[in-house]
Amino acid sequence: MLKIGGQKVPSSLVLLVAADSALTAIGLLLATIIRFGPGGFGPVLSHFLSSWSVLRYFLVIFVCEISLYFNDLYDFQVIAIRSELLVRLLQAFGVTCLALAVCYYAAPELSLGRGIAALSAPMIVTLTLGWRLLWTQAGHGSADRILIMGTGPTGISLARDILSRPELRLKVVGFLDEKAENIGKSLVNPGIIGGTVDVENIVQAQNIQHVVISLLERRGRMPVRELLRLKFAGVRVEDAHTFYERITGRIILERLSPSWLILSEGFRKSALLVVAKRAIDVLLSLVALLLCLPLFAIVAVAIALESGFPVLYRQERTGLRDRTFHMLKFRSMYNDAEKSGPQWAATGDNRITRVGKWIRNFRVDELPQVINVLRGQMSLVGPRPERPEFVSMLEEQIPYYGLRHSVRPGITGWAQVKYQYGASVEETKTKLEYDLFYIKHLSIMLDLAVLFETAKVMISGRGAK
Repeated sequence: MLKIGGQKVPSSLVLLVAADSALTAIGLLLATIIRFGPGGFGPVLSHFLSSWSVLRYFLVIFVCEISLYFNDLYDFQVIAIRSELLVRLLQAFGVTCLALAVCYYAAPELSLGRGIAALSAPMIVTLTLGWRLLWTQAGHGSADRILIMGTGPTGISLARDILSRPELRLKVVGFLDEKAENIGKSLVNPGIIGGTVDVENIVQAQNIQHVVISLLERRGRMPVRELLRLKFAGVRVEDAHTFYERITGRIILERLSPSWLILSEGFRKSALLVVAKRAIDVLLSLVALLLCLPLFAIVAVAIALESGFPVLYRQERTGLRDRTFHMLKFRSMYNDAEKSGPQWAATGDNRITRVGKWIRNFRVDELPQVINVLRGQMSLVGPRPERPEFVSMLEEQIPYYGLRHSVRPGITGWAQVKYQYGASVEETKTKLEYDLFYIKHLSIMLDLAVLFETAKVMISGRGAK
């Protein structure tokens, strides 16, 4: 089972990526055979054995995959709409052609040649579109059947998430009530189909593969012997928090006990990981700073012309081990924006300037924070640092909020790419659930996944306020 951090990557997504790569390769192969085929297989073989051929084909496949990803063609809700699928697919291959043209201009030896390129483009588009239409029509295969034991809020939230994500190939058969008093009552769809004491019979009758425990009260209510027999019979039995974490990439706070956090695997930060993460932070921050200097100059001039100086905004934030530091941003609000005191940004905030709205949409206002990274106050990836005024309030209202300060805060983070901007206590609570998942599964691979997704968010301007 493929995972990013501790989150399960749906097998249907892995299949989709692999098939797209294979079909792109087939399109290139067919185009090469047509181009050189009339002279026999000797020219074809000679072409494949040339020193650059394999690299040329891998470059095309890689650029195609990146374009499909950035056009949301691995978002199952998008590709389920046929008209949307066609438009985005054409956009993706248009971007692919432009990107490859730039690559070929910079390195002509990587070019496939006009003949192969002209022949392969329509083939790849046709094969990819046909495969995806066939895939959506056929569905994702049989779904694993899940029984939720208990009617706790975590189990109900879990069922809602499963219903909204068909690519997981999971089917909630029903709930079991602790007291067997509400059989037949609908919770989310389906509803309660029996009592917890009937778990063994219902598992056998309904061909259940997973039993997820979401009991409001376990003491004296959990049928331990029955669950043990099911476990040893091969049925997967899991706690609702563990199952929820694995499929959603967040640790839900609802009825989360300290013992679950203490005994749960993860939350380990080896010395090697810390050193490697810091080295990557410094290297990428230096590269970003050098590459973005022209952009910095343009943004600084635009801010100064519209609303004067200063162009940089220094704001106190809480970082690693509750230490405060001054975070740097390009100023996106008017100079007197907080004369009435600190407040969260909101949609349509009239304190934001015209230049500020643009740089916020594309996250350009955050770029000066690479200086904070070089100073060691921040990381490229981590929980977003909050203002001390809000931290005090949030620690009182949200359990475990202070745990996010166990790692360096980041310019971007798992919560930023998985969720919207947090502008209320409830939204901040949800973002904390993603932050806790990130801290638990901290790794270089997870950081790279976040950086990759951040680039997509910046290009699309999604979720900015």
